[in-house]
Amino acid sequence: MGEISRECKLEMLYKMMLIRAFEKQAEKLFMKNLVHGTMHLSIGEEAVPVGSIFAAEKTDYITSTHRGHGHMIAKGGDIRKMFAEFLGKETGYCHGRGGSMHIADFSLGNLGANGVVGAGIPIATGAALALKMKKRKDIVLTFFGDGAANEGTFYESLNMAAIWKLPEVFICENNMYAMSSPVSKFVPTQNISDRASAFGIPGITVDGMDVIAIYEVVREAVKRAREGKGPTLIEAKTYRYRGHSKSDKNLYRTKVEIEEWKKKDPIIRFIKKATESGEIDDEKIEKIRKDVAKDIEEGVKFALNSPEPSTDALLEYVYAEEGEEQ
Repeated sequence: MGEISRECKLEMLYKMMLIRAFEKQAEKLFMKNLVHGTMHLSIGEEAVPVGSIFAAEKTDYITSTHRGHGHMIAKGGDIRKMFAEFLGKETGYCHGRGGSMHIADFSLGNLGANGVVGAGIPIATGAALALKMKKRKDIVLTFFGDGAANEGTFYESLNMAAIWKLPEVFICENNMYAMSSPVSKFVPTQNISDRASAFGIPGITVDGMDVIAIYEVVREAVKRAREGKGPTLIEAKTYRYRGHSKSDKNLYRTKVEIEEWKKKDPIIRFIKKATESGEIDDEKIEKIRKDVAKDIEEGVKFALNSPEPSTDALLEYVYAEEGEEQ
């Protein structure tokens, strides 16, 4: 598995398992009518945020998507605050005002999830421009889906980042469907990464179910961006086991297709490789499982016991106060 330390691999496994457990628990809370609004689960895609974010530094920035729980957890997010936000509680990341699609934490470098398809891309490009103007060495990872790769903001941001050599890495999480539309129906090229050639930047397609492969590709792109050589477009081909959202009845895919992708499951695959190489044993895996279960239990308990926002403070945290640092 290359130069990655054993400790880092254990942390990668923990994060992937935590993301999956978090989303499965969030799904259960939704089915109990405890979650306000809908949610978009990334179960099956855990390798992309973990491999990508582990390849960057803690001081680097990200922008996320409507399917952004994994990004936040991989960046170090507090799952207690995330569960609380889902349940609309005052202790949530956005004090219960944002819900699943609007979690952000500037202190962690997460500039926000976004309910608008492709909207995080120009935000990341603006942040990358600011970093360059301030002569800082930090970079920005911007995550987006295959559907967003057809939005105008994608092309405009790629063009701007390319001509100004901005410290940005574009990461397309291609889970094969934009809602119910298969990629083959709306992308004429074999790979979305092929579009990078039009902007004179590297374009790379990677196995999105292999966390180590993603880590290695993103690490090179991060190095390039940090050295002032400009952006890279990375396409991680992955798959979501659930529907687009909780209102999706998943009628456009066959069970056979879903089961075939599950054979490439990123967590099972990682455990198999790590145990075969002798880097991780059953005892370590079991400890991680117990740690994850404990974290999830504590997170849900915290959220359920948290107070509801006061109606008297309904407009607080919605608008920035004059002179307030953002």
